[in-house]
Amino acid sequence: MTQTNNPKTRLLLVEDDEFMQAILEEILTANYQIDIRPDGLSALTFLQSGNIPDLIISDLNTPHMNGLELIEQLKVSDFFHSLPIMILSGEESSDKRIKCLDAGADDFVIKPFNPAELEARIKMVLRRAGKNLS
Repeated sequence: MTQTNNPKTRLLLVEDDEFMQAILEEILTANYQIDIRPDGLSALTFLQSGNIPDLIISDLNTPHMNGLELIEQLKVSDFFHSLPIMILSGEESSDKRIKCLDAGADDFVIKPFNPAELEARIKMVLRRAGKNLS
């Protein structure tokens, strides 16, 4: 579901809920190139096919491979370990946030979120990762 072919910063959204996919796409399409996959397993396959985003934004609870499992798979990979990843979740459990951050997530945002705050957090993670923001 790539939106444009111009050299925008590329985000991979890992989200199984179609309503949330539409919300994220609406919020982010103006400033980012968006690719969407419904779960961690299809996201990993997408990455292994040579599609490398500037940032991965993943829901914590997706089928087949959840956000935490995706983080763990990326961080043990020689090729993908440095990809920045942000987790979105409706779960407010401090334990889940700590597990994701300890596993290597760069940020954890709780749903529902303020769209302006989400964009600010995306920019912060990209800056920390040394990504050029155009």
